Amino acid sequence: MVARSDQNQDGSDEQQRRSEIYTYEAPWNIYAMNWSVRRDKQYRLVIASLLEQYSSRVEIVHLDDSNGEIKSDTNLSFEHPYPPTKAIFIPDKECQKPDLLATSSDFLRIWGITEERVELRSLLNNNSNSKFCGPITSFDWNETEPKRVGTSSIDTTCTIWDIERETVDTQLIAHDKEVYDIAWGGVGVFASVSADGSVRVFDLRDKEHSTIIYESSEPDTPLVRLGWNKQDPRYMATVIMDSAKVVVLDIRFPTLPVVELQRHQAGVNAIAWAPHSSCHICTAGDDSQALIWDLSSMGQQQPVDGGLDPILAYSAGAEIEQLQWSSSLPDWVAIAFSSKLQILRV
Repeated sequence: MVARSDQNQDGSDEQQRRSEIYTYEAPWNIYAMNWSVRRDKQYRLVIASLLEQYSSRVEIVHLDDSNGEIKSDTNLSFEHPYPPTKAIFIPDKECQKPDLLATSSDFLRIWGITEERVELRSLLNNNSNSKFCGPITSFDWNETEPKRVGTSSIDTTCTIWDIERETVDTQLIAHDKEVYDIAWGGVGVFASVSADGSVRVFDLRDKEHSTIIYESSEPDTPLVRLGWNKQDPRYMATVIMDSAKVVVLDIRFPTLPVVELQRHQAGVNAIAWAPHSSCHICTAGDDSQALIWDLSSMGQQQPVDGGLDPILAYSAGAEIEQLQWSSSLPDWVAIAFSSKLQILRV
């Protein structure tokens, strides 16, 4: 990510900056977005529409690295019921499994991708007693065991699916109120955040118990996002609803944040840990800023005060709704704001 654009004084710097940022204009506002991790599809992303209507759209786009154009593949554009709250490609770097995409809205849907089209493989309903289910707020695909997908729902549950058998492995009442996000921390360990203001960690070997890692300082203030550090699973980050603050936690020392990142000027919407470094995180929000932070001091026992500054900043053209750091191309971060997808070299 380059420094703020007003620091580029001359034409050569401007040319350099332009080649570090690629933009795609979608026909609608973008919400859900994700990078492919497959080695043969590294420059591929999925984007989904944020339309206030039943019929939404999903597109698969790719960056042509030779000319810097992001193109949509019209064969791989498809209709989707309701706006997807999330979309994730199967975490299969080695291309050992079918090329799949999962989306969440009213149900969890698994789509198969070929060169010619995208087809619905599975429609998974987490309420076995009804043909309807509580809307799915988020989900996470288990990187170590890709047959497992965990979903979070407004009905207070988290559901762990075996997508190969299309069956529920486990369903837990995870919180007292709506569950807004879920993240895997290993094969059988996941965490979730909720409108009840808590971060809870679950181990599938002991389904009766969960550990509360953090509770919002303001009673009943919802936590809306959760990011688990894949390089160092002792750390996770969470976002408080309508707050400009990002709270970083060390699961070995519950309740007290390791650091609070407080340089956003408006609510934070998205967080992404670096896929290749245990101490870098990117945050983005309604102040149109994407900020990268170096948290290398967070391993020290005493909490760092709120005075940490980001090491890199980027100003987008509008509130940033979504942010994804590519795990197969760790120099690239993608952000989505209004109808634009931007890919930034960091």
